[in-house]
Amino acid sequence: MESQRKSSGEEDSSGERGSLHTWKGYSYSVTPERVLLSRPVLQAALGTRHGVLLVEGGQVYSFGEFPWKQSQVLEVGPLKPVLESALSGQRVVAVAAGSFHSGALTEDGGVHMWGENSFGQCGLSSLTVVPNPTPVAIMDPDTSPPHTIRVLELACGEQHSLALSAQHEVWAWGSGCQLGLVTTIFPVWKPQKVEHLVGRHVLQVACGAFHSLALVRCLPPQESRRPLPDKCGQCNQLLYTMTDKEDHVIISDSHYCPLGVELLAEGEARLGPGRSPPLGLLSSPSEPLLSSHTSASAPGPHPSITEHTDYERGRTVAQNGEVLTTTDADISASGTDSDRCVGGAGSRNSPYPDDQAVKEYLKKLSDTSLAEETAKMTIAGASFLPPADSLDLLTSDLIPGVMPVTTSSALNNLVSSCASAVGERVVSTYEALSLKKMINYYYPGVGGVAGVPGGFPGGPAEVRVRLEESMQGKKSCSTGDIREEEAEGLSRRLSLPGLLSQVSPRLLRRASRPRVRAVPLTPVGGLPEAGELLPSLQTEVWSWGRGEEGQLGHGDNLPRLQPLCIKCLSSKEVVLVAAGAHHSLALTAQSQVFSWGSNSSGQLGHMASPTTIPRLAKLSEGIRVWDVGAGAQHTLLLADGDCYQPILYYSGQQVREGVQDTPQDQTEGYSYTQQPVLLPFCMNLGYVSGVFAGGQSCVALADRNAMGFIASLHELATAERKFYCKLSSVKNHILRPLLDLESLSTALGPASTVLLRSLVRCYSRLCHLTGQHSASITSNLRRRREFKSLVMLEHASIFLDTYNEYCCSVGNFLVMGGFQALAKPSLEFFGKCPELLQRLAESSEENIPLSDLLVTLFYLPMRHLHEYGRLLLKLGTCFEVSSVDYQKLQDGCSKFEALALHLKRRRKEAEYTYHFWKSFPGKMTVSGLDSLRKPRRRLICESSNKALTLQNSGRFSVNWFILFNDALVHAQGVVPYKSLFSTHHVFPLATLWVEPIPEENTGLHGLKLISPEETFTLLACSSMEKAKWLRSINQAVDQAMTGAGQSGSGSGAGQRAEPPISRTASYTFYKDSRLKEATYEGRWLAGKPNGRGVVKWLDGRIYTGTFKNGLEDGFGDYVMPSKTLNLNDHYQGHWKEGKMHGIGTYKYATGELYEGSFQDNMRHGHGMLRSGTLNSSSPSVFIGQWVHDKKTGYGVFDDITRGEKYMGMWQDDQRQGTGVIVTQFGLYYEGAFNNNKMQGTGVLLSEDNTTYEGEFSEDWTLNGKGVLTMPNGDYFEGSFTGEWGSGLKVTGSFFKPNLYDSDGDKGRAVKLGRLAVPPEEKWRVVFEECWMRLGCEAPGQGENQRAWENIAVALTTSRRQHRDSPEMNLSRTQNRMLESLEFIPQQHVGPVTMEKYDSIRRYLIKACDMPLHPLGRLMETLVAVYRMTYVGVGANRRLLLQAVNEIMSYLARIFQLVRFLFPDLPEEGGAIPEPSSDPQDKKDSNCADTKLESPKPGRVVSSSALLLPVLLPRLYPPLFTLYALEKEKEDDVYWECVLRLNKQPDVALLAFLGVQHKFWPVSVPVLGEKTEVVSSTKDACFASATETLQQISTTFTPSDKLQVIQLTFEEITKEVMSSLEDNFLWSMDDLFPVFLYVVLRARIRNLGSEVSLIEDLMDPCVQHGEHGIMFTTLKACYYQIQHEKTT
Repeated sequence: MESQRKSSGEEDSSGERGSLHTWKGYSYSVTPERVLLSRPVLQAALGTRHGVLLVEGGQVYSFGEFPWKQSQVLEVGPLKPVLESALSGQRVVAVAAGSFHSGALTEDGGVHMWGENSFGQCGLSSLTVVPNPTPVAIMDPDTSPPHTIRVLELACGEQHSLALSAQHEVWAWGSGCQLGLVTTIFPVWKPQKVEHLVGRHVLQVACGAFHSLALVRCLPPQESRRPLPDKCGQCNQLLYTMTDKEDHVIISDSHYCPLGVELLAEGEARLGPGRSPPLGLLSSPSEPLLSSHTSASAPGPHPSITEHTDYERGRTVAQNGEVLTTTDADISASGTDSDRCVGGAGSRNSPYPDDQAVKEYLKKLSDTSLAEETAKMTIAGASFLPPADSLDLLTSDLIPGVMPVTTSSALNNLVSSCASAVGERVVSTYEALSLKKMINYYYPGVGGVAGVPGGFPGGPAEVRVRLEESMQGKKSCSTGDIREEEAEGLSRRLSLPGLLSQVSPRLLRRASRPRVRAVPLTPVGGLPEAGELLPSLQTEVWSWGRGEEGQLGHGDNLPRLQPLCIKCLSSKEVVLVAAGAHHSLALTAQSQVFSWGSNSSGQLGHMASPTTIPRLAKLSEGIRVWDVGAGAQHTLLLADGDCYQPILYYSGQQVREGVQDTPQDQTEGYSYTQQPVLLPFCMNLGYVSGVFAGGQSCVALADRNAMGFIASLHELATAERKFYCKLSSVKNHILRPLLDLESLSTALGPASTVLLRSLVRCYSRLCHLTGQHSASITSNLRRRREFKSLVMLEHASIFLDTYNEYCCSVGNFLVMGGFQALAKPSLEFFGKCPELLQRLAESSEENIPLSDLLVTLFYLPMRHLHEYGRLLLKLGTCFEVSSVDYQKLQDGCSKFEALALHLKRRRKEAEYTYHFWKSFPGKMTVSGLDSLRKPRRRLICESSNKALTLQNSGRFSVNWFILFNDALVHAQGVVPYKSLFSTHHVFPLATLWVEPIPEENTGLHGLKLISPEETFTLLACSSMEKAKWLRSINQAVDQAMTGAGQSGSGSGAGQRAEPPISRTASYTFYKDSRLKEATYEGRWLAGKPNGRGVVKWLDGRIYTGTFKNGLEDGFGDYVMPSKTLNLNDHYQGHWKEGKMHGIGTYKYATGELYEGSFQDNMRHGHGMLRSGTLNSSSPSVFIGQWVHDKKTGYGVFDDITRGEKYMGMWQDDQRQGTGVIVTQFGLYYEGAFNNNKMQGTGVLLSEDNTTYEGEFSEDWTLNGKGVLTMPNGDYFEGSFTGEWGSGLKVTGSFFKPNLYDSDGDKGRAVKLGRLAVPPEEKWRVVFEECWMRLGCEAPGQGENQRAWENIAVALTTSRRQHRDSPEMNLSRTQNRMLESLEFIPQQHVGPVTMEKYDSIRRYLIKACDMPLHPLGRLMETLVAVYRMTYVGVGANRRLLLQAVNEIMSYLARIFQLVRFLFPDLPEEGGAIPEPSSDPQDKKDSNCADTKLESPKPGRVVSSSALLLPVLLPRLYPPLFTLYALEKEKEDDVYWECVLRLNKQPDVALLAFLGVQHKFWPVSVPVLGEKTEVVSSTKDACFASATETLQQISTTFTPSDKLQVIQLTFEEITKEVMSSLEDNFLWSMDDLFPVFLYVVLRARIRNLGSEVSLIEDLMDPCVQHGEHGIMFTTLKACYYQIQHEKTT
């Protein structure tokens, strides 16, 4: 033994880490013994007489007494630990030790237990001892199938064990109330979830011998306020109680609910036999609901209610129970002897104290002895618990219809009852100071659920937790604000007058004074960006189990069967809890230790009483504790010493040498500590990283200082803890008192009060972050001891941003003179000798002004940044310079040092600015001062030394230039008043450009300044001064643009020589007549808006779009409110030089909509105007040409209300020239118009073909010579007057043609279209606009190459515009097509071959499908105008000829455009040379895409073959409708015949039509099988040919329709050939009857229209070929069917 027992001081040369030292007691003769192991120890855990060690590599060793071991080794000394071989192969990450059992936690979250198991503490059933580590399954039964719970932490007591899961829930097993489970059956072998903590985020668990502790993260604050309950729902006591205090009655809300169990003589809780407590939610979470001793008189049918009410009736108070009352001054309690209150026999309907009870209490108050006893009470006072008649409550709960009558809250009842005893005067005082209002006023965040009777079974955990939370007397989360302590104290101590005194004058004064709005001194929820990176400081401590020694901390000695929050620790930022056998410890982030419980050996570290509530351990000032260990009767503390090496303190029983463990009740004669004592040997241990205690033993884990790394790590942690304590001291001793001053808001004024609020908020964030970081580093020291996990390295931005924000808020407060204003009210608190302030500000100067002292104090945190940099650099020196670790630390150091320098400059700027404003008032008017002085504005330089002057300024004018970080101020005055500058102008830096003027020519040191509305020249007195101002302005502009002036953390190394000439900024114009008082936000270029931006005028006008040289140019969106209507005009389209120019859409407030071309803000070019009121269909539409906002040129006007459509010429918004009118009643007019009337020669036709041709004077009014022809051919010739349809006067001759006249003589049919606008004159402006887009002034006049360049530019611009506007997004296919069209095709030059012709055709198809292409835009417009003309009223059969001619005109004019783009394309009718290559190629090219080509391509070029496939499908519906109307009669005759003939079967019809017998099909395929043709067979012969011909109705172009006819002939031939010889040739006599049969069976409804369309539009080059013959055959069939005689 002696060979292994070495003094730790002898091993200085060792470089080991994780060395273990063990000892007992605290005397000077104690020397720790070193435990020698092959690997460093990571963690230790101590039981009563044994210990467990975890070493590197995940191995576990045990030492001490092992009565559970089955081998002969039952005891092993601490210096000879043995390996737990059963855990080999498992990587253990944590160990735990109970009194007589142990646990290990593996890397995958599994639990292994061994040792004593009599009480189920090892979680293994049917075993009293578990000799070796054995896995314990923790399964969640709520999941299906049950899945294994992963465990993060393990804790062991004497008879129980706890596990913390990865979901941060607590699981328990073993025996006793310390489990926190809702059960009466012990032991609990299988781990069960502690339901009372479900929904909360548990951070740590700890086990004493018979009690348990949990560290829990506070719940987020509740958003809505709820009324406080008046009465505890479990013990039936009032939550507000009243106690006499000197000359006041203290009203307190510090009610603590005693546990609802009867205490027997042995001090054990007895549960009702065979009863399990209810599982529902309780009406108050102060205590869990337990099944108490059941009353015999309780009715049987209501067991759950009985248990609840019996429990309430069975309220008990401990025999020597302390009632805890906390105040903001201290946490203290006093014990009072209280007997159990028993309800009287009398029945009442109110659960509140009756008048008699109050009178008895008031009588007691006058008793001298009670007054003396009260005088001895501590500050908080004892809570008086008035009796509640629980028997009546029971009755009212069980008997329907009997309900407690509650007219007002318990508090108001109590106060009113008391007031009635002391007179009316007190009542009026109370009413003036309504307590409810005061509580709400002072503490607006507190709320709870109004009395919830009974439970809420099965509610969601989070909801249940929130309900429980709200019904505790005070919220458990530490969301305290600046007023927290005052509000807390007020809500508990608000006084009523005593018998001889009035309300406290101070209280009344406080109630009436204006208050600073509450700002949280602890940020609610912590720092959002820190997230899960840093440990939470907003924690609560929950305890449960036995409490006879006060170890639960609730102010009494009662047990708790379920977890209960220790309220007085909720705002103390507890970061670690530890439990001894019968006492508990809580370590805070401020390095303080709270202790409570058994103090029989001084283990609490203080001798104050009572010990049932947490109190601070008594330590010297400056001792900062950062780790704790708790044994059976002692406490071990690890703290910061004077140097960076940690020191150890011991508190508790002295252990005598050579004496074994002594039972607790036999400690008489043993010495113990009155307060923690320093262990003298601690400096010999090295750098201790953790302490552990258990039984009578102590263990310390220490490291040697290898390479100085450990020392540097400890130094960093010590510095952070010290810094946090310093910040907390400032917060508690300076901030809170200052903000509590009554004169604060009056002295500061509203502006500075807001800034102070911001400063306090930023300080709180910085303080909170430092506390979290301190806890994080300390945790790292206790566990990993490495630098890589340091948050300040991995997430430095959190720290940099927080310091930046804080420095900014201090600077803002300083600049606005806040500290100067704060000095006066500060004197109220600090007096003439602010020693405390000087000590905290670390200032040694004497007679320093109070305001300067405050500035020094608030800038103090900035020094810590240098400390960060120094310590990171010190850590870096422990590594090789070339290593990654060194580089990482070096980078971190650089960031913090750079920020420190940057903030130092910021402080100088703020101080410089503050002194500038102090001297400023004498130079400018007060209004000027107020407008210029802003919190974030900093002075850079100013020209008061006449270093800068304005060029060409007046002789008597004086100019002063002041450069701030956000603006350049130009102040002006006149000579007689040099000291006072009367006017000033502010130039924002973001829109300021500065250029140096070359000195060669002028010899002047000039700077040219450009702002959006002014350009002026400044002259410097020297080149050096010029360079200084140029550099200053440029740097200031650059910082103003990047935001670095206020929020950047850069060192200035990356600053540009000059800011960019193009930038994004906002500016409000003040001079420009067009933009006066408008605000522009967007891109700028050298003082002018250039690029994308938004202009907003004060009158509501808004322009959003692109600018060029300060004017709207490009695509833009313009909204203009209407002055008369409460609506907006809205233009969306193109602009040029500040005016609407190009294509656009204008929605008028009146409801009109114009889509088309603009020029100089006027409608000019082609466009469509829809007129009409809102919310109704447009009553009129005009589409056509506009000139200078008026209809001029060709246009179509659809007057929907009159049912008329005009198609003709216009002049100045009036119909002028030739035109056509059609009406919905079938009238047709073509002829001359003048001054908007039918005037001159014209032709008028009615629906029944009555025709008038002659003179007109008004609309539909005949006046002059003319001829009126009747439908039967009779006609009048002469002079006509009168309106058509209302009677005509005729002077002339009547003619009736002779029956024997030839048809030629009879026919007086008028040829329509002669007096209409020629087709080539229609829509000229549409084609002109297309030519202009190609860069041609007139059709065909321009350069081909320029046209292609214009197309590419237009497409690229459009694509960018659509990309920038999400609402105008193109589909992926359109985007790909657009990209392909941007490339200029190679085939536009050189001779055209068939291959090139095909590529041209494909290009045209794509171009016409893309509206952004000029050809696509043209096609889209033509389709729109064509449909507009010939749809609706325009669907008149008399317009067919014009409609066909219009299409032919389109083809000719588009073909002209195509030939301009492809100049080598032959003209109309020209031939393309045959390819000279392989004939196979020729065949391929000829057959390519037959569907879109004429039947014989490759020979003749025609516009119809090239363009009809693109154009006609879009125009087909209106065109075919006209054909159907024109051919209606013929088609009806044809269709009637088709229907009649199709009634016959196939054979009969073939015979009727004269088809030769040899062509009759013998068999036809039906469903894949050959079927014989019989006499009854119908619709089976030539079925495939019939189906093919039916497809003629699904095609659009004549070439496609001809292709269908050709395929039909081929199908007929194929069917006939199957039964005849191969070399058969058709003759027309044979073919016609067969084809006639197919046409009949095809049943094509509008065959006449199809035939006419093909005839009108077919390519002339195919009229005489094979297709021409086939078409002629079809036409003949049509006429044959019409005249077919069926009889």
